[in-house]
This record gives sequence, structure tokens and C-alpha cells, in this order.
Amino acid sequence: MTREQLIGTMGRNGRRVSMRASDLSDFDFSGLDLTKADLSFSNLSRANFRGAILREANLSFSELKGADFTDADLYEANFSFSGLQNVNLDGANVEGARFNFSGRSAYKPERPIRPEPITLTTILQKPGWGTLIGALLGALLVYGCSGIIYFTNLILRAQDRTIAGLYRYIIVQNCIDGILCFLITWSLSGWLTRRYPEAWKRHVLVSIAVLLNFFVINTILFLFLGKTFVDQLALRPDYFDADAPWPIYALGNILVANVFLYVLQQGRQLTRKLSEQEFQLLNLEKLKTRAELDALQAKINPHFLYNSLNSIASLVHEDPDKAEEMTLLLSKLFRYSTGRNGELFASLTDELEMVRTYLQVEQVRFSSRLVFSVEVSDPALNDLKLPQFLLQPIVENAIKHGIAKRADAGRIDVRIYEKKEELHLCVHDNGPAFPDDMGGGYGLRSIQDKLKLLYGDDARVELQNWPIKQVLLSIRMNKVRATTSASFTAV
Repeated sequence: MTREQLIGTMGRNGRRVSMRASDLSDFDFSGLDLTKADLSFSNLSRANFRGAILREANLSFSELKGADFTDADLYEANFSFSGLQNVNLDGANVEGARFNFSGRSAYKPERPIRPEPITLTTILQKPGWGTLIGALLGALLVYGCSGIIYFTNLILRAQDRTIAGLYRYIIVQNCIDGILCFLITWSLSGWLTRRYPEAWKRHVLVSIAVLLNFFVINTILFLFLGKTFVDQLALRPDYFDADAPWPIYALGNILVANVFLYVLQQGRQLTRKLSEQEFQLLNLEKLKTRAELDALQAKINPHFLYNSLNSIASLVHEDPDKAEEMTLLLSKLFRYSTGRNGELFASLTDELEMVRTYLQVEQVRFSSRLVFSVEVSDPALNDLKLPQFLLQPIVENAIKHGIAKRADAGRIDVRIYEKKEELHLCVHDNGPAFPDDMGGGYGLRSIQDKLKLLYGDDARVELQNWPIKQVLLSIRMNKVRATTSASFTAV
């Protein structure tokens, strides 16, 4: 696709672009509005995004090595699981952008990324201006608390019912103004941030909304709560109107609303705990590499390939039909393994189909010495997304360390079920029991590392000898459903 064709497609689709799993290396996106574009799973190496608008765009699982995002608007863009080596982010707006599981170690900007807006917390931690602002905030809070105490005391001690009623009206009016001021700002914050990139437009619109609310609410409160007391006081000969002009009170509401809007927007920024996050990034970088290595291990396991080819060679003359069957199964298995486009997650249906094919290949090899079953307790579980190649290494171990060591018939059962809000994936074989000091080979360790990094403490691996010998993987269902809802797979 050329740049002109892309611009034409944007015009037809209302500027919404979907180019998942595309080869767009060296493509020129400079200056284009790619708001909410879906470029996930794409090869975007050395692509030019200078000055482009990528607000809320999805670039997860993409290869972005050498891409140029100079002065680009990346507000809330998703770069999860993407390779960002040697990416140029000079002057880019990364407010709210997600870089989970992304490799960025090689990025060395010539000039700094546009800094994230300073939060109230970081301001108060700085000497000088931070101290001054903290002192002013402290004064305002104490002044406000003192006003509450003062008016409350007057209401409790006032002998004049008219004065006491007026004070109650003032307290109710200010409390309702403050509550509605926050609620209006809070309800508009997300929409304004998505709709208007310019901060000044957001503040102007919030100010208008709060000003309209000030007039409407205070007019209603005055008519129903305050008018009676004000009219009674106005009839008194000693009445003196010391009230400030209404614009001053309106300005107070507008000021408070804009402060709320600023603080709410800063709450959307990335929070960085440097020591913890740098450690996590190292582990997540290892996860991506390990996931790719695991996929390669499942695709081209040399021992499995040698044994299968030797079996085919021996069957060619003895049983040509079985040799043909095993060749087709082996072709199906490797077609599945090599056709995943580097995806990290796959549906349970796809994973179990791969496991069945693998076991069918081994069944041809072992003949009557191997019987197997694959069962899912609830068909609804088949649509769940799981890390790719999660079960195959376990089944392979069951063949290698279980069935291969038996002289008589061996059995492997794969069972998937939900229990106590956990998804259980069990691989049982009737081979020799696990030794007490078994630590697991590379395949089992890689699965443990993968589950730990993807699900943390919400997943575990257990080796059990009682009541039956099995390897049990347990993952919290809410985590699995979250992965499924995120729909990491490409279309």
C-alpha cells in the first residue's frame, strides 16, 4: 500500500485505520492523523511517524526497531509487547502511553522526550516553588476548616433564628457547590482529554460548565433556602449588606474546578517506580525472548523430529498407510507450529488441537503402547486465550520420562476444567513417579517462568504423585478472562 492509498482509505473509513499484521517497514506515516489506528502485530521497522497523531492507537506486538516518532502525539497509545530498540521519541507526547513488556534498552535520545506534566506530588517534593505552593495549600485548607468551625459554632449558639437560618443556607450552598464542582469536572475529564488534545480548550469548557452550574444551582438554592432569611434581614433597620459581588464567588468555583481538572489529568500519567520497573522490564524482556525460544523449541525439537522421521522410514516398506498417516500428521503439526506469526497467546482449542496432533504422531510411533485422551469439562473454556505452547512441552515430557520407560501399555490424559475460580490444566501419565528432588528440566522451567511473568502469583505449577501422577497448571480465571478480553491474537 502506498501513502496515497492509505490516505484514501482513511477518508473512506472516517480516518479510522486498521492494518493489523501488515508489513509496513520503512512506510511514511509522517503528519498523518492515525487516531485509534490498529497497527498491532505489524512490521513497522524504520517507519516514519514524525509529527503523526497516534492518540489511543494500538501498536502492540509490533516490530518498531528504528522507527521515528519525533514530535508525534502518542497519548494513551499501546506499545505493549513491542520492540522499541533504537526508536526516536524526541519531543513525543507519551502521556498515558503503555509500554508494558516492551524492549527500550537501546533508546538514547539526542534531546529529551517531552516531559510528562508535573504532578502535585512532584511539585510538593521540590524546594522553593514546592515549599511555597505547599504553604499556600496549607493556608487555604486551614482557612476553610476554620470557616466551617466558625459558622457551625454560630449556628449552634445563635439566638436569632433568622441569622442561624442564613448561616445554614450559606453552609449548604457552599457544600453543594463544592460537590457539584468536583462531580462535573470528574465526569467531563475523560471525555475532554480524549476529544481535545489542547489543554486550554479543556479548561475553558470546564470553566463554562461550572459557571452555568453556579448560576442554576445557586439560583435554585436561594429561592428555596435563602430568600426567606435574606428578605427578613433586609427589612431590619440595622441591616448592612456585606456580601461580596457574585462574580467573585463564581471565580472561586471556576478556580477550584480547574485545579480538580489538572489533578485528575495528572492522575492518568505513567507512574514510574524506577528500581522496581527497571527490574521488571529486564524480566519482561527475558519473557519475550523466552516465549520466542519456547516457540522455536516446540517447532523444531530435533529429537522429536529425528524419531518421527526414523519411524516414517521404517514404516515405508512395512506399512505404507501408517507411514502416510504419520507424514500427514507431522506436516499438520509443523504447519500449526510455524504459522503462528510470533503470537504469544492462542485459543485453548488451537492448543489442544496441537496436543492431539502431537500425541497422534507419537501414537503411530509407539503403536499399542500409547493410549491418550484430551477432555475439556466445559465447551465454553475452548475460547479462552492461553500462552502459546503451554501444554506441548509437558506432554512431551510425559512421553519422554513416562511412556518411553514403560514396557507395557502407557496412558496420557489431558484434562481441562474450572475449579474454585481457577483454570486447571492437567497432564497425567502412568509412567514412573516424579522423584522427590525433581526440579524440572528446561521445558518445565520455561513454563514456570512464563506463568510467573505473565500472571505473577495468580498461576502455579505443581508436580503431583498422589492421588495420581500429573503435572497441574493452575491460573486464576479472572486473569485468563482478562487476556481473552484483550484479544491479543491478530485477525
